[in-house]
Amino acid sequence: MKPGDDRRSFLGKLGIGLSAALAWPFAGLAKTTENMENSNNKSAVGTIKPLGFQWETADPFLFCVHHEDAFPKGNKDMGPAVPLTGRPLGNDFIIKDGFRMYHGKKVPGFPGHPHRGFETITVVRKGLVDHADSVGAAGRYGNGDVQWMTAGKGVQHSEMFPCLHEDRENHLELFQIWLNLPRKSKMVEPHFKMFWKENLGKYQSTDAKGKKTEVEVIAGKLGQVQAPAPPPNSWAADPKNEVAVWNIRLEAGAEWVLPPASAGINRTLYFYQGESIEVAGVKVPRYHSVEVQANQNLRIQNGNHVSKILLLQGRPINEPVIQYGPFVMNSKEEIQQAFNDFHRTQFGGWPWPKYDQVHDRKEGRFALHADGKKEYPKV
Repeated sequence: MKPGDDRRSFLGKLGIGLSAALAWPFAGLAKTTENMENSNNKSAVGTIKPLGFQWETADPFLFCVHHEDAFPKGNKDMGPAVPLTGRPLGNDFIIKDGFRMYHGKKVPGFPGHPHRGFETITVVRKGLVDHADSVGAAGRYGNGDVQWMTAGKGVQHSEMFPCLHEDRENHLELFQIWLNLPRKSKMVEPHFKMFWKENLGKYQSTDAKGKKTEVEVIAGKLGQVQAPAPPPNSWAADPKNEVAVWNIRLEAGAEWVLPPASAGINRTLYFYQGESIEVAGVKVPRYHSVEVQANQNLRIQNGNHVSKILLLQGRPINEPVIQYGPFVMNSKEEIQQAFNDFHRTQFGGWPWPKYDQVHDRKEGRFALHADGKKEYPKV
């Protein structure tokens, strides 16, 4: 199939509003964000909710998705070296034999698709992701790396999950977090940054029993540990917004006091791995989220197994959010304009041979920026 043929199929789905045809399955909807403070100000712990594939988040975030797939050995095309018959290729979101193909037909992942009006923060815990976009940037990153992309006025990008290893399984685990942009920044130029794992801030605390808590500081500041600078037009770029993305690991039996942020900050904990934890004395089941008061010290007591928690916090933007598929704006008229602009300009077109672009199997981790500069992690 030629790239144009694949694109026409995609545009057909986009044109009739099937947002499920895109990477992150939102129905066409309009919602107004609210400050999600706990209505009971006397309690530090608010609503506890079970987690699915798509995680609910509080303003300024839009949502988070947790991918975890055990892809089999790879074939010569870097796809799974197993038959794919019986799968709904192009829209495969149900785990079968340990993995999903998502919107990929040969290689799992998300072929080229558009965005406008927000940012994506992709935190890859295991495996590698191949990035390509409409401004000519590309990259391969993972196994602890983070990519932060500002879609701004419009960009197409692909996120493919190449099965690089031909002699063993290809495990993938990642979070993709959508962070909103305020009205003033929705039409800025697209931008992307790589946070290589070697450069991420690492915070460590040891409790009275000698048990350790370790935190990867992806955004924000924890103690004396400062995260790398976010893109310049991000809501996170202003320290007053207190945006934080922290990946917390507690040893079995560890106890840690989560320090407070300012009043009016939204803060949510996502307990995604482990057996049991208590937050301010309240038991939180595994694979649940808990909204907490940001301006209070919170004691987290871990159970008898290693636990991992993702923390998202930030000052709410408090603007109307109209979200339809890949576009997040402030009004229905702006959403319609985004569709019109994409159909007219393709947000710059697609400069790569394929919409499911993957890089050379022998290529390591790298980032190719729109100005032609190629960046490698300093190992």
